[in-house]
Amino acid sequence: MIKVPALVTALFFSFQVAFAQQSPEEFLGYQLGTNFTRHHKVVEYFEHVAEKSGLVQFKRYGETPEGRPLTYAVISSEENLNNLEEIRQSHLQNAGVIEGNTTLPSKKGIIWLSYNVHGNEASSTEAAMQTLYELVTEKQQWLQDLVVIIDPAVNPDGRDRYVNWYKQVKATPYNTAPMAVEHNEPWPGGRPNHYLFDLNRDWAWATQAETRQRLEIYNQWLPHIHVDFHEQGRNDPYYFAPAAEPLHNIITPFQREFQREIGLNHARYFDEEGWLYFTKERFDLLYPSYGDTYPTFMGAIGMTYEQAGQEGLGIETEQGYVLILVDRVEHHHVTGLSTIEIASENVERLSAEFSKFYDNSGKNAINYVLTGHRDKLELLKDLLDRHEINYAMAQPGKIKGYDALKKKNSSIEAAQNTLVVSTAQPKGKMVKVLMEPATSLPDSLTYDITAWSLPYAYGLDALSTTSSVPTIAATKTHITENKPAPGAAAYITRWNSMKDARFLSALLKTGIRVRFTETALGTAGQNFGPGSLIITKSDNGKVNDFDEQLTRIANEHERELFSTSTGFSTSGPDLGSSQVKIINTPRIGILRGEGTSSLNYGELWYFFEQELNYPVTSIDTGYFSNIDLSKLNIVILPNGNYSELFNEVGLDRITEWVKSGGKVIAIGNALKSFAGKEGFDLKLKEQKEKDSLSKPNLVPYALREREGIKELITGSIIETQMDSTHPMAFGYEDTYLSLKLSSESYSLLSNGFNVGYLQDTPNIVAGFVGSEAGKEIRNSLTFGVEPMGAGSFIYLVDNPLFRAFWQNGKLLFVNSIFFVDNSEISTYTKL
Repeated sequence: MIKVPALVTALFFSFQVAFAQQSPEEFLGYQLGTNFTRHHKVVEYFEHVAEKSGLVQFKRYGETPEGRPLTYAVISSEENLNNLEEIRQSHLQNAGVIEGNTTLPSKKGIIWLSYNVHGNEASSTEAAMQTLYELVTEKQQWLQDLVVIIDPAVNPDGRDRYVNWYKQVKATPYNTAPMAVEHNEPWPGGRPNHYLFDLNRDWAWATQAETRQRLEIYNQWLPHIHVDFHEQGRNDPYYFAPAAEPLHNIITPFQREFQREIGLNHARYFDEEGWLYFTKERFDLLYPSYGDTYPTFMGAIGMTYEQAGQEGLGIETEQGYVLILVDRVEHHHVTGLSTIEIASENVERLSAEFSKFYDNSGKNAINYVLTGHRDKLELLKDLLDRHEINYAMAQPGKIKGYDALKKKNSSIEAAQNTLVVSTAQPKGKMVKVLMEPATSLPDSLTYDITAWSLPYAYGLDALSTTSSVPTIAATKTHITENKPAPGAAAYITRWNSMKDARFLSALLKTGIRVRFTETALGTAGQNFGPGSLIITKSDNGKVNDFDEQLTRIANEHERELFSTSTGFSTSGPDLGSSQVKIINTPRIGILRGEGTSSLNYGELWYFFEQELNYPVTSIDTGYFSNIDLSKLNIVILPNGNYSELFNEVGLDRITEWVKSGGKVIAIGNALKSFAGKEGFDLKLKEQKEKDSLSKPNLVPYALREREGIKELITGSIIETQMDSTHPMAFGYEDTYLSLKLSSESYSLLSNGFNVGYLQDTPNIVAGFVGSEAGKEIRNSLTFGVEPMGAGSFIYLVDNPLFRAFWQNGKLLFVNSIFFVDNSEISTYTKL
């Protein structure tokens, strides 16, 4: 037999591979960067390469809310793909994430590249196609020791929203003037997903369908390196690692150093081409829910790459040149390949350091001991399950530890629902990041919020201890199944959580009438706090199979019903008292469109559709002035600027509607529409006047940004005093931990109800509050109600639905809908 030289064989193989599949340009019919590719064509190209090449497996991991496929490609050598499951398990075994001993003779590097998380940062998906093609045609040698995973579009819905709009408005040839319509997206833009969430801030909170489905696959692989591809303003060139300070203190020296090595490799290629770039600025590694920080806190070298862009096929820059999509694509393509290249040269090192990161079995382990309502603990368990973080339940007995909120050592008597989450587990570093009461801030200049502790976000009490805590395996809390009680005068259930809120929503939509008690009462041997739901037989005499329907819905929602044979209470008001108010079925409108924050509108939209399951009507600001307000009972104003909508005429109109029984719920900056206006008690607190003439500005130019943060609050947790007797605060205690996102503050109401407020010396629980901002928020409103005629204005200075992760604020919002001034709606309608 004639032996063929190895080089000839390799060249022949390369020729076969190159001949087997088309390049992106051949497949699409245009050069990458000269057109935007709709998502379905991107999927078709990946499918094409996977079909023609033995080096690619293309898989579907889920579906977007609008029905587009979520996909990923696994690229490696044929031998590796044939042993892919063994490689995956070996990788996790080496790190101690799963049990077992690997039998593979050598380790493999795992690289994950995520493209187009922001829909209008669209160049990266184009680059993903070129990177895929080049890997299987020219860079096959790197694949011997690597498994490369490519997610070509993390946010397909946002991408197609942008691409479809751009194709509709683009001039031919494209117009490079910044004023051109093709460079000015209409509200809400292509950046967010279907529900207008920023998916790059959802990794840890996992509220969105795209994130939840992606995490299932991500946690099956836990890559050594993860890159998130983005675009920034058109006048910045290109950003890559190393990241800016602050870096969270759990980030290892190796992670810092390897970021630098990757950056140096990119710089080598960029310098050769004469491309500009910057590093170590702006993009820090602190907030845990980014596409670079979440992987970092899971052991990877997590990085964001930011290309100048978001601007069509070409646009003029302030530097005097035209930035074109072709170049944007090429830059992302180069950094993607450069990342893979340096990974291929450091597989053993990456694997060894990854295993060290996951070795969290040392003696300095912290146990977080959490107590609170069963529903809130179950909700936290669901989140921990999504991240495959271990937890257990404490055995009965006393547990001593440190109570960070009270700032002292304390103890609890472990009960049935005492949850224990320990850092002594493979993902222990992520546990610390998510659970620690206050994150260390080596630098107060950050890119996002500076506080997020999950016990606070979920409304739980927490102790931390370095002592061992005896535990037992966690099991789901069992809810006793309810049985119909035909002889009952009423059924009662307590009000504590969003599960109770969803139960109420289901009852109202079914046509079952519900009351709530404004004060505590006792009946049938049970005590019920304010807000408890009361479903009487007398209110529901016309409901067919009332008892059966009610108990079926309660069982579906895992709510425990207590029946009473009498309306005569042993304590507190009787069931027919005026203090036991009917909950009518409100017709709710939410403003959207120009002027509103797309993010806050999205949070509201998502909340009603996916969490409360209650119908609402979205109304665009463009025609709000023409609608018949009498068809609505509640109007919700998301954070936004409504100065034009609520001019003199518009303000009179909405005020008269409120006086006749309507209710406005205003969030964040929407409060400015009413602050200081005639007839309103709401007042924006005046900032200290700064006399520029008597106080010259002597701040050095280089310190201007740092000086400015004195006036800022960057996502801080602040203890808020609550009037727990007010219906808005039912289900809460005398204090509430609010996530404050802005330093703007409002004076306490004189004629309304200050339901939540900050005292003279607010307790800053966690996060950064500038020295001047801290002074301004003293004695200020957080949540308030201003009655007006038969209706009311509800003021939410802080957004209780922020990014859908601040779980403890959601019931406050529900109370505002159903409990505050909701018993006077004249018409009862079944939705």
